[in-house]
Amino acid sequence: MREFSVPPIVTVGDAANLTDPVWDNAEVAPDAVQFVRPTGAGGAWVDVTCRQFRDEVVATARGLVAAGVQPGDRVGLMSRTRYEWTLLDYAIWAAGAVTVPIYETSSADQTAWILSDSGAVACVVESSAHATLVAGVQDRLPELRHVWQIDLDAVAELVRAGEAVDPTEIDRRRAAVRADDLATVIYTSGTTGRPKGCVLTHRNMYADIANAVPVLPNLFRPGASTLLFLPLAHAFARLIQIGVVQARATMRHCADTKNLVGELQEFRPTFVLSVPRVFEKVYNGAKQKAEADGKGRIFARAEQVAIAYSEALETPGGPGLALRVQHALFDKLVYRKLRAALGGRCRDAISGGAPLGARLGHFFRGIGVNVCEGYGLTETSPAAAANLPDATRIGSVGRPLPGVTIRIDDDGEILIAGDLIFKGYWRNEAATAEALSADGWFRTGDLGQLDDDGFLSITGRKKEIIVTAGGKNVAPAVLEDQVRAHPLISQCVVVGDRAPFIAALVTIDEEALPRWLASAGLPEDTPVEKLRDHDGLRAEIQGAVDAANQAVSKAEAIKVFRILPRDFTEATGELTPSLKVKRQVVHKSYAAEIADIYRA
Repeated sequence: MREFSVPPIVTVGDAANLTDPVWDNAEVAPDAVQFVRPTGAGGAWVDVTCRQFRDEVVATARGLVAAGVQPGDRVGLMSRTRYEWTLLDYAIWAAGAVTVPIYETSSADQTAWILSDSGAVACVVESSAHATLVAGVQDRLPELRHVWQIDLDAVAELVRAGEAVDPTEIDRRRAAVRADDLATVIYTSGTTGRPKGCVLTHRNMYADIANAVPVLPNLFRPGASTLLFLPLAHAFARLIQIGVVQARATMRHCADTKNLVGELQEFRPTFVLSVPRVFEKVYNGAKQKAEADGKGRIFARAEQVAIAYSEALETPGGPGLALRVQHALFDKLVYRKLRAALGGRCRDAISGGAPLGARLGHFFRGIGVNVCEGYGLTETSPAAAANLPDATRIGSVGRPLPGVTIRIDDDGEILIAGDLIFKGYWRNEAATAEALSADGWFRTGDLGQLDDDGFLSITGRKKEIIVTAGGKNVAPAVLEDQVRAHPLISQCVVVGDRAPFIAALVTIDEEALPRWLASAGLPEDTPVEKLRDHDGLRAEIQGAVDAANQAVSKAEAIKVFRILPRDFTEATGELTPSLKVKRQVVHKSYAAEIADIYRA
C-alpha cells in the first residue's frame, strides 16, 4: 500500500459558501470583466463586470424566491453551455437552493428519473424541445411546480417576478447557507446502470477550487481568459466555471461546438478546457491536412522535433542547441499555425475525463501548448490530482492537489480522501456504503500507481479488467489509447473476457475518411459498411494494431480486429455526454460481431 498527501493551502470556514467570491469580487474589483455574453443583436458580445454579475445573480435569485423556491429545494437546470447556465447556477445558490444539472441531450426517461429522484420543485430548460420533453413526463413529477425556458426569456421573467421580493431576503438566505450544506446533486452520466446522484456540498467544491487556484496561476488569475465549450452539466466544466469566478478571470461560453474554431479565433483565450478526444482530433486533423497539401513529410518531422523537444525539457540541461534550432524553425513553419487555430494566445490547456497519453502530451507541449492533465471523478468535486507548472510528468495525471491524500490499495485501486470527497449518493445508502469507507476514503474503482515523487498514473478500471481464458489480466485502456492514435480511427473497444485471445472492435473517424478515400482512389461518399473488408483500409488499421501491441506482452496483444459499420455516438447510446464509451452497450449491440470473432 502506497500513499501520498499534500497539505491544504486554503481551509474553508464553516460559514463559507460558493457565492462568497461573487460578492467579494463585486466589492474588490467591481469593474473587472468576469464574463463575456452575447447581446442577441447581430452576433455582438458584451462584457459583464463583477458588479453587474452580482447584481444579476441577486435579481434572478429574487425571482426564484418569488416562485416559492425554499432553502434546500432542488432546481433542475437543462441547457447547453451558455451565460444563462452560470447565472442561474449562482442564483439558485444565492436563494439557498440546490442545482441539479441535466445534460441537454438527455432522453425523456433520463430527465424524468433525475427530476423525480432529486425531488426537484422547479426546472429551467433551454429550448422548446426541452420544454416539450419535460411536459411529456410531467405526470411522473408530482413535486415539479415550475418550468422556465431560457429561449423564452426565463431570466427576464424571473427578474420581473422578483421585483416584489426585498433584496435583503437574498442577503439573509445567502448568509444562512453553510459550508456543509448541499450545493448540487450531479447525476453521473453512467457507463453502466441508472445514473446515481452525487451529493456535493459547498465545502466539497469550494475546497477543491480554492486549493487548485493557487497552484495553477498560469490558468486562474485576473487577466486570464477561457472559452468554455464542454457541457456545464459535467462536473469538470463546472469546476472551471467556479475557478474563473474564484480567480476573477474572464469566461465566454460556446453553446455550439460547430462555431468553436471561429469563436476561439475571435475571443483568443489564454487557456482552454477539453477532453482527450478533442486533442486527438486537433492533432489528426492537422496531420491529415498537411498530408493532403503535400506537406506530410514536413509535418512528420515537425512532430518528431516537438516530441523530442518536450521530452528533453524533463532532462538535466534541457534541449540541446541542434534541437533548439530545429524547434525554432518548425515553430515558424508549423507550430505557430497550430496555435493560431486556438486563437494565438492559448499557451495552456486542461485535459481530463480520460487518459490523454504521453504521445499527445509531449506533442502539444512541444508546439507551445502545455496540456495540464489531471484526474478526478464527480465524487471528488471533481479534481483530485493534476500536473502543475512546476511539477509536470507527462504520461501521469500529476500529484494530489493541496488538501488531497491518494492511496493505492493492496489490489491496486486508487483511494482518495480530503474535503473534496462527496457525501454520498442521493437516496442510495447501498451505493454510498460501497463507495465510501467508514473512515472517509472514496473507492474510485480506478487502478493506478504512485511513484516516489507522488505522481499518479492510471492503469485501468477494476471493472474493465479483462481476464482471458488463459488467466491473463489485461487492462484494455493501454491498447485502446494506442490504437486510437491513428488518424483514421475514432474508437477502439478491446474484448476477450474469458475468451482464448484479445480482440478489438474499431470504428472509423467519419471526418478523416474522405481524405483516405481520395488517396485510395475511391468515391468520397463510400460508406464504411462497404469498406470493412477492403484490403487497404484493413492494412491501415493493422498498422495501428501492430503499433499498439508493442506496448504489451504477447498474451495481451490484439490478435483479431473488426471494423464496425458506423462510429459510436451519444444518440445511439454507445457514448456518454462526456464522450466515454459505454462498454456494456457496445458489447450488447455488437454481441454477434464478438461471437463471430471467436467462432471463426
